[in-house]
Amino acid sequence: MELKKIFERIKILEVHGVMDNVEIHDVTADSRKINDNTLFVAVKGTKADGHAFIGDVVKKGVKAVVCEEFPQDFSQNVCYIKVEDSHDGLGKIASAFYGYPSEKLSLVGVTGTNGKTTTATLLYQLFRAAGFKSGLLSTVENYVETEVFPTSNTTPDPLTINSLLSKMVEKGCSYCFMEVSSHSVVQKRISGLKFKLAIFSNITLDHLDYHKTFQEYIKAKKMFFDNLDEEAFALTNGDDKNGKVMVQNTKAQVKTYGLKGFYDFNASILECGFEGMLLNICGKEMWSFLPGVFNAYNLLAVYSSAVLLGLTQDEVLTKLSALHSVKGRFDIVNINKITAIVDYAHTPDALENVLNTINNIRKDLCSPTTLITVCGCGGDRDKSKRPLMAQIACKLSDKVILTSDNPRTENPDSILDDMFAGLKSEDLRKSVRITDRKSAIQTASMMAKPGDIILIAGKGHENYQEINGVKHHFDDKEIVTAALS
Repeated sequence: MELKKIFERIKILEVHGVMDNVEIHDVTADSRKINDNTLFVAVKGTKADGHAFIGDVVKKGVKAVVCEEFPQDFSQNVCYIKVEDSHDGLGKIASAFYGYPSEKLSLVGVTGTNGKTTTATLLYQLFRAAGFKSGLLSTVENYVETEVFPTSNTTPDPLTINSLLSKMVEKGCSYCFMEVSSHSVVQKRISGLKFKLAIFSNITLDHLDYHKTFQEYIKAKKMFFDNLDEEAFALTNGDDKNGKVMVQNTKAQVKTYGLKGFYDFNASILECGFEGMLLNICGKEMWSFLPGVFNAYNLLAVYSSAVLLGLTQDEVLTKLSALHSVKGRFDIVNINKITAIVDYAHTPDALENVLNTINNIRKDLCSPTTLITVCGCGGDRDKSKRPLMAQIACKLSDKVILTSDNPRTENPDSILDDMFAGLKSEDLRKSVRITDRKSAIQTASMMAKPGDIILIAGKGHENYQEINGVKHHFDDKEIVTAALS
């Protein structure tokens, strides 16, 4: 693609060199990935500043450099382009380089603390079941129709996003459903994308290691809606106290959903058990294999989105009732009359939601049961939620085993010290500390009797455990299945 064509929609502050007749075959922000006819974007990251590598990439033969500050020395063979914000520029450059693929799809973004993966994945499954070719960008896996692409972040970098969107266009996809993390909004990974619909699920305490304050976290989520255009829909959870905040400055058409008020889309739970629940959605009953209040919100968000995107009410309810839970989200294993639930709950609110769901179902069981919870907290992340997680586990469980999650570069025992610091004497009597996660799951399995319930929270779909920067194979569901068998 011609360099000049890439910048047709991008504001340029200054140019040093010639943009005419410069052919670009590749775009990168990684100084190690320089090929012939490459455009290098110097981005100021959290660990390194791309501007420091401009001299190196010039020696490797780049054709053009995008930066916020010009280097002291210029090469005659390179075009230097100054922009106000390289992060914003990278997203728009990636979009242009791949032919603006988001404009050729109905792109739907889901943001919020909890429910992003389930909502995006169910939408992907529903639209494919309805006969539409679709793509998915999620925490678990990325899909271009049925082709799987690996994922490392909830929301990929701009070049990866646009590359995958371009593949979706090539495959004839009409829709793409993607998770939008707060990090990606602040880092402008979604810059240059055109969204047809944006969904807000909820917001609770999380990611304060990055955003520092809860208000900054809210602000990050809100920015997603602030940047929507007039042609988009903004669908917000009216039951969340920050639901209105998200859309107060958006130009998009605002729609609301919820279980507790009068909204554009309403639902109520009629029956609920481990096998699923009966819902009333907008006046019509439907059965879902996904139990719990949190899933009622997810299902209502999916229903609302599908209707806004043009599907009929009956078609949506029929397709939705056939869908099963997403991997690692209230993922149930029944062996020897013991119910084990693997869930990604890694925030205080998510853990409380899952435990409340289990306890509400337990009330309707004919025989007494014991609820054993296994959970931990991740290393190198927000420390303020560690004592809260332990408190919630003890408050809502009969027995608790506190263990490792992904310790990353932290000492796992130090993480457990932080969790135990929030416990009172009565909590300590029902809890035990087992640092090794596999041993913790095996211990819970040995403790459980027929009729009992084990919740293994925190890692969900993840098939690894990260220790000292190394990812080791580790799958909660595999381990509990083997232990109960």
